[in-house]
Amino acid sequence: MVASFRNSGGTTPREIVAPKNSTSHSPMPDFPTEILNSPAAAEAVRIITELKNAGFEAVLAGGCVRDALLGRTPKDFDVATDATPDSVRDVFGKRNTLAFGESFGVIGVLPPRPETTEHPASNAKESAGKLMPTEVATFRADGSYSDGRRPDSVTYGDAEADALRRDFTINGMFYDVFESRIIDHVGGVDDLAKGHLRTIGKAIQRFEEDKLRMLRAVRFATTLGFSIEHKTFAAIQNHASDISVVSGERIGAEMRRVMTAPAVDFGLETLVDTGLSLHIWPQLQTMNWTEFSTAIQAAKRPSFEVAMAIALFHLPGDSMHTLRLIFDDWKLSVAERRAIEAALTHAETITQCDGLAWSKLQPILVDADAPTIVGTARALAPKSRGVARAGRALSGAPNELDPPPLVTGADLISSGMRPGPEFKAILQSIRDDQLDGKLNSREEALKRIPTGDE
Repeated sequence: MVASFRNSGGTTPREIVAPKNSTSHSPMPDFPTEILNSPAAAEAVRIITELKNAGFEAVLAGGCVRDALLGRTPKDFDVATDATPDSVRDVFGKRNTLAFGESFGVIGVLPPRPETTEHPASNAKESAGKLMPTEVATFRADGSYSDGRRPDSVTYGDAEADALRRDFTINGMFYDVFESRIIDHVGGVDDLAKGHLRTIGKAIQRFEEDKLRMLRAVRFATTLGFSIEHKTFAAIQNHASDISVVSGERIGAEMRRVMTAPAVDFGLETLVDTGLSLHIWPQLQTMNWTEFSTAIQAAKRPSFEVAMAIALFHLPGDSMHTLRLIFDDWKLSVAERRAIEAALTHAETITQCDGLAWSKLQPILVDADAPTIVGTARALAPKSRGVARAGRALSGAPNELDPPPLVTGADLISSGMRPGPEFKAILQSIRDDQLDGKLNSREEALKRIPTGDE
């Protein structure tokens, strides 16, 4: 009898606690200047230097300052300046800039092009494909947000005005690389030290400007291990239904980051407690939280696909139907859906495969989504002998996992057979016996092909 890991229905009592990856928050250290040694940071410093030399103010801005103060390596380094977009283009040259969002004051500045004299046209094309532009944004204040996403108009201003129009205090800080000082007009340093997520200004206004910020609050709390300030939390609860106007692509992008965070169980519970889940993933209301938390922690930093499969295993009802809804709502890729479906279909088989014939197990393990399948199975039953067997097989030599077939369709055609149902059945029978060690040579396999007299 195959054990089932699917939730049979209902919820289990639970208590909201801090994320499991929460750190002990203490006064912020000085900005770790060694982070500025990376190529991306060095490019941002180059841009700041050139803007300063041209007479403008320029600083690092937003998430890179936050991450650096938290001891994390920033993914990218954004620059904010009092130079207008036209001035930025004048400083760096139009051919070295891109109009990322010029109407909102954002210009992309390309790194210097390598100098070469050999085949200049081809080399320029090749190097251009590798260029990673740095976002340079003009300090601004935003007008009204009639579409709940973008400001209808912007006015250029100073650093303080720019900080006050941002979403959360931890994202509203700047760093002056020349004076080695943090510029904080919004209390971001204190909130970082407390592990506290708080909107800049009134939470309702920030969420009215961009409805996605409600989901971003949950994402930041989940990925950083922060608590959400009570007024910010209450505003999300009171306006959770507004998330319905946000595009599926934007919701899906945030949910991928929630699902791959170490504290994904905390994140999903917070979605429920804020009321956002009713409009993003209604089935979470009936999650078996205790068993899901155990499984997701056993997975040890799972991929998005594995995390989704684990979650779906712990929800009642038709998992495939729920996945289809999520696929449409979040605009998942076909590859993501395929991998999750493969895990839902085969993971339980892997947990029980210790005594399964190799010919039945091997096709699962050579599937393109085998890592997702086995990763999900390992989370469901980490001590299973079947999971251990599958893991050993995946880590073995490729020719042992998937040896070349002893006979092919061409051999059957040469014997006079025509492709059809019997044709496929014979090939499969020979392949199964090969995998199970009942046929060890091509000569033995060829004898299994019916002749024209049979």
